[in-house]
Amino acid sequence: MLRLTDDELDTFTPQLVAILQHASDVESLDVDDVPPTQHPYPLVNVFRPDVVETFDGREAALAMGPEVEDGRFRVPPAHGEEP
Repeated sequence: MLRLTDDELDTFTPQLVAILQHASDVESLDVDDVPPTQHPYPLVNVFRPDVVETFDGREAALAMGPEVEDGRFRVPPAHGEEP
């Protein structure tokens, strides 16, 4: 059972009344001619199709990194890990 103080009842009662009134207002709307929608604006997928391509610029890519070790980018260790 939910136990509320008199102050809490004074605070929450008008809020609950407002919520229930709003729910009643929404329920009374005539939406028979309104089609269901997921989003109010038409959205278009902006992703391009995946295309497998060959890449022969490994050395060029590694040359742009700050530090390379064993043919890979060298990065600082994660927080709390020893190098």
